[in-house]
Amino acid sequence: MAAAKVCFTGGRVFFRGTGVFSFSVDDDMGNPTISTETTEEFKVEGISLVIPAYREELAIVGVIEEYRQMLEQLGYAYEIIVVDDASPDRTGELALKAGARVIRHTANRGGGAARKTGIKAARWDAVLMTDGDGTYPADALGEIIGRLRHAHMVVGARVAEKGTLKVIRWTAKWLIRRLACFLAGTHIPDLNSGLRLVRRDLALRFFYLLPNGHSWVSTITLCALTNDLRVDFVPVSYRPRQGVSSFHPIRDTYNYFLTVVRTVTYFNPLKVFMPASLLMLVVGAATLVHGVIRGDVYESSMLITIAGLLTFFSGLLADQNARIRNELEHHRQAQQHQEQLLADKLEKGK
Repeated sequence: MAAAKVCFTGGRVFFRGTGVFSFSVDDDMGNPTISTETTEEFKVEGISLVIPAYREELAIVGVIEEYRQMLEQLGYAYEIIVVDDASPDRTGELALKAGARVIRHTANRGGGAARKTGIKAARWDAVLMTDGDGTYPADALGEIIGRLRHAHMVVGARVAEKGTLKVIRWTAKWLIRRLACFLAGTHIPDLNSGLRLVRRDLALRFFYLLPNGHSWVSTITLCALTNDLRVDFVPVSYRPRQGVSSFHPIRDTYNYFLTVVRTVTYFNPLKVFMPASLLMLVVGAATLVHGVIRGDVYESSMLITIAGLLTFFSGLLADQNARIRNELEHHRQAQQHQEQLLADKLEKGK
């Protein structure tokens, strides 16, 4: 099969081979931008499919049947969990009749809260998540599941936006994605895709940081990338949704923006503090020099320069705290690994 090419904004995606496609993402200079370091091979023994749903009675049955058919075709053990986020319609009832395990929230808590509920209830270590509106086809599951053997998370990267409020959604998401790429230091084909397969232990590791709203998916993507974990992106098609979208252009765009800044600041503070401090120092120094030349130094020039210095040193302190926190986390993980090895040896010795 000849190589095919699909373009993402700000990057290139290449399909190569026959049958199963390989996938790589390059930046505008042709350099790899997605981490490709090998990880300890992860054995997928079964799949827990988690579907957060709110007012999805028109699509939920079709989603369950489509994904069930694909998982059975691939030959994996699986379970299907639908988290009904207090839908006022028959979403939960229809999902139950379709054979899914249904968990109901007593109040509408948000898509992120529904995903967290599903992850906590999952019995398998590989957790597959998709939206309940029928927008994500199941035809790429084979490639997505296969990638998890050497990745911590695999994301279905949409090749087109076909949702409601298309222009507003695309513009807002593009701007926020470009900001996330800059702050995370890597190209991100799709920051907030609802289709992803994640190792359950990775999700639990960052549970305390994951919000209850739509920005859940963006947060876990940034958590993984800013911690040098391997995230693979697999191109997927995207269908128009069935039913009414819960996306709010102002509120959700604001939350997405805050999510990007907060998450990167938490793990890599200098990515946020350094540009801000440099901007203030340059502006302050320029106006200060201009004032000296004119013989009239403005107080605002001094204040901007001092603010830049304070921001810079605040960033250094925040970075030091982040490094200490990361080191403690690495020690904790190493200790858990040693304890697991010891437990395995004791089990074999019985």
